[in-house]
Amino acid sequence: MPAITREEVAHLALLSRLDLSEDELAHYAEQLDVILGSVARVSEAVQKLGQGQDIPPTSHALPLVNVTRPDVEQPCLDPADVLQAAPAAQDQRFRVPRILGED
Repeated sequence: MPAITREEVAHLALLSRLDLSEDELAHYAEQLDVILGSVARVSEAVQKLGQGQDIPPTSHALPLVNVTRPDVEQPCLDPADVLQAAPAAQDQRFRVPRILGED
């Protein structure tokens, strides 16, 4: 027995305000049936694996680890030298053209 019928897809389309043709209803019913069958098989496998075991839920198959480096203090550029190389500077900051009409 199919997990979802053409009539159920037509009802869902009506609720979703989708105007589907007869061919589309049959096509989507077939696709949704395959999807629901796959989900059922995965659920069944999870139940079999989890019997008697405490398996935590996961969002990724492999653990995610951030690759970081330690912070190391290094000398930086002198602000005066940087501002000297800028096209325009004002009050020890870069001066840029106004792009908004705000005050």
